[in-house]
Amino acid sequence: MSEVAPLISDLAIILIIAGIVTVIFKWLKQPVILGYIVAGIMAGPSVSLVPTVSDPANIKIWADIGVIFLLFAMGLDFSFKKLINVGITAIVATVTIVCGMMFIGYTAGNAMGFSHMSSIFLGGMLSMSSTAIVFKAFNDMGLLQQKFTGIVLGILVIEDLVAVVMMVVLSTLAVGKHFEGKEMLESILKLAAFLIFWSALGIYLIPTLLKKIRRFTSNEILLITSLGLCLGMVMIATKAGFSAALGAFVMGSLLAETVEAEKIVHIVQPVKDLFASIFFVSVGMMIDPAMMWEYAVPIFILTLLVLSGQVLFGSFGVLLSGQPLKIAIQSGFSLTQVGEFAFIIASLGVSLNVTDKYLYPVIVAVSVITTFLTPYMIRLSEPAYRFIDIHMPESLKDYLVHYTSGAMTVKHQGTWHKLIRSMLVSVTLYLVVCVFSSLYIFPMCIL
Repeated sequence: MSEVAPLISDLAIILIIAGIVTVIFKWLKQPVILGYIVAGIMAGPSVSLVPTVSDPANIKIWADIGVIFLLFAMGLDFSFKKLINVGITAIVATVTIVCGMMFIGYTAGNAMGFSHMSSIFLGGMLSMSSTAIVFKAFNDMGLLQQKFTGIVLGILVIEDLVAVVMMVVLSTLAVGKHFEGKEMLESILKLAAFLIFWSALGIYLIPTLLKKIRRFTSNEILLITSLGLCLGMVMIATKAGFSAALGAFVMGSLLAETVEAEKIVHIVQPVKDLFASIFFVSVGMMIDPAMMWEYAVPIFILTLLVLSGQVLFGSFGVLLSGQPLKIAIQSGFSLTQVGEFAFIIASLGVSLNVTDKYLYPVIVAVSVITTFLTPYMIRLSEPAYRFIDIHMPESLKDYLVHYTSGAMTVKHQGTWHKLIRSMLVSVTLYLVVCVFSSLYIFPMCIL
């Protein structure tokens, strides 16, 4: 008698449990993302009341695919034009958040008795919010068209880019016990070259390709082509030393600039929903109730630090960039979770054998708890803004109004400004092509 492969049986278990639990959560008018996490806890190895998966490693593969398609879908919805519109705000807010949360994480780690290196890694983990979780929460709550969600997604994209550089810095620190400026600068140049080169190439090639084959394509062919381009960019990104999520987002952003963007979003949606649900179930499977009880105090402290720190630094960073107080508070409350990059940074510390062994399960528990609280924190932003607005002194209120109106004033550019800008764009593109060729193409030719 033939048996079902563990990969299929495990997938069947998590989808059945997820389907039942999410129906209950929908009936209770709760965010579906919370139902996926509860389903993951039930399907995980720590709960024996229901059938559990036999090989969690198989689910991790499906979850990795889910992250790729989530970031791909986010790229389709958040094009480069939107990123440019919130560019300055996102950069200022990201720098504020990362610096503030790195300091809080390092200080808290030292205070709780973590090792010096574990405290540094902890700061990096706490500074990274979750692009996938926030995007899913916004989508479920119908907030994607709000102005603050565009700013939040811009911050998250830049945080993902910062995380790539941060991993290089942390690796250098772990191995050499000091900053290696040359290696860090090379990593930044490689990242910039990769993004600009493929963006410039894709903006010219991909729309032309889709226009050429438009009359021959059906929904099926367009779906296969889009997913193929997505996974192709994922392979290129990983070969270049970057994350698969970054490659998926870049390709989604490129396809968002094509005439077929809306159609691609529609036909990719079911694929994204399937694998995204598996990803969030896998997040729930990482939690062990017994482990949470053993490390309850540090988990509780770090959870409070993430919630309060992200609200404080996120709101302050967005406000500092010139956005109104309401948008700043909404943005800060939306970033109150530990993201998937924290797992990558934690795995890096474990593989290099420089962090305490209990740091990984602690950060996973904090991530799951903050993920649970994300939809509620987003909803809490409105009453929080009203409370602050009522109790804020009029003088401070007037100052913020003048500050934001001055920062958002549109300055007209003369002809020579446009000329200089166009020249800088051309020079930058040529420079990027040269750097990209020297870093990637020439070494491959030599080999």
